[in-house]
Amino acid sequence: CASDRQYAMDRSLRTIDIAREVGTKAVVLWLAREGTYIREAKNARLAYQRILEALNKMLDYDKEIHIWIEPKPNEPTDQAYVPTIGHAIALAYQSNDPTRVGGLIETAHAQLAGLDPADEMAFALAHDKLGSVHLNDQNGLKYDQDKSFGSANLRAAFNQVRVLEEAGYGQRGEFIGLDVKLMRTQKQDHSTAHLANSRKTFLNLVEKVRTLDKNLEQQYIETRDYEALDAYILRHLMGLPPEA
Repeated sequence: CASDRQYAMDRSLRTIDIAREVGTKAVVLWLAREGTYIREAKNARLAYQRILEALNKMLDYDKEIHIWIEPKPNEPTDQAYVPTIGHAIALAYQSNDPTRVGGLIETAHAQLAGLDPADEMAFALAHDKLGSVHLNDQNGLKYDQDKSFGSANLRAAFNQVRVLEEAGYGQRGEFIGLDVKLMRTQKQDHSTAHLANSRKTFLNLVEKVRTLDKNLEQQYIETRDYEALDAYILRHLMGLPPEA
């Protein structure tokens, strides 16, 4: 109803006030419960129009604030609005000031949508709309697990790091974040290990990206020897030399 929407709008504007108070010019807009459990419950076209209207009000409220939309396809709702980075970027281009609207990609959120996080990041980078990333991992299509980065699919993690590294991400002050949770059965005395482990994995994969033999990679591509390329990537990740 209108009063609920106004309450949500007021909270969003207060968030901008808090952001400026702590010295940041960017806020993340995760829409959370903007979606449905049954599609007939809401008018999706109207819902997207209202999301855009709210986005514009936030932009008009503070002419310096940047808004990063974080997409997620489900949870807590069964089906969420703005499920992918493509939806987020479409809203950005429709907004009153597209230069101040981008996206934040979380690994697991892209995977829950059945998409490749690295390709989602590449798409946002191609539009210069990648405000930040939340790296983690996900074991299958289930609840948002927030597993330690690279713990379920090391190769997918490698490709995310590769996309970011090759784009020079971070050179303009961008931050790479970790959205990871401690395993429920972990003992309390090592309750921050998931953070340290994720950071180490990220840095190790940066080194793997930087030491990849690009000439050999290009040779395989030019000769269309994709089996050899596939094997080379796996051996590289395992710390083994290329096969002769």
